Amino acid sequence: MADLTPYSEDNTARTGKRDPQASRQALLTAAIAEFAGKGPAGARVDEIARRAGVNKQMVYHYFGNKDDLFRAALEEVYGRIRARERALNLSDLPPVRAMESLVGFSFDYLAEHPEFIALLNDENRYGAMHLDGLREVQSMHLPLVELIRDALQRGVREGVFRDDIDPINLYISIAGLSYFFFSNNRTLSAIFGTNLGDTKAVAVRRRHVIEFALGALRPLQP
Repeated sequence: MADLTPYSEDNTARTGKRDPQASRQALLTAAIAEFAGKGPAGARVDEIARRAGVNKQMVYHYFGNKDDLFRAALEEVYGRIRARERALNLSDLPPVRAMESLVGFSFDYLAEHPEFIALLNDENRYGAMHLDGLREVQSMHLPLVELIRDALQRGVREGVFRDDIDPINLYISIAGLSYFFFSNNRTLSAIFGTNLGDTKAVAVRRRHVIEFALGALRPLQP
């Protein structure tokens, strides 16, 4: 589980002067936790400021209003996962290993970051009104798509991948295979009468997702 413990004291009181970057980051971390737990409608600016250990006015100073803060929180959680994906160095790995690494990472990240799922679920309920036209988030995805495209092309040249896979569709499929499992884990557990959230069930699902994705990439048999 991710550590969502926010900044716990006012920077001004601690250092004698405000550190704007630290204050802003503390507010973002606190906002992510508050929005994930209560949703945009239930989240309170007072509570976010309290969690961050800063004056409430700093929320408005750095972010404008609660909608703007939620938009910034979305940008932050997307930025975190994209940064971790870049650190996988997929272009340095053989194509099959690159895709296995990406699929496994995507699964593990969602397992460790329920706040990411919570914020995305809320944004979908809001019709993506905060993300629509947010160029910063759109631009984050372009390098990932190109990395996937590169791995696919290398795999085709080596004869290990089929040649008709679209990188965006593949990304959506990879995300969906893991996202649905975690976002609906409790209802799925109730429906099938088993605890799909325990360690063994998660490990079984992880292995299945990786094998399923890699199987879909293999060349079609004549």
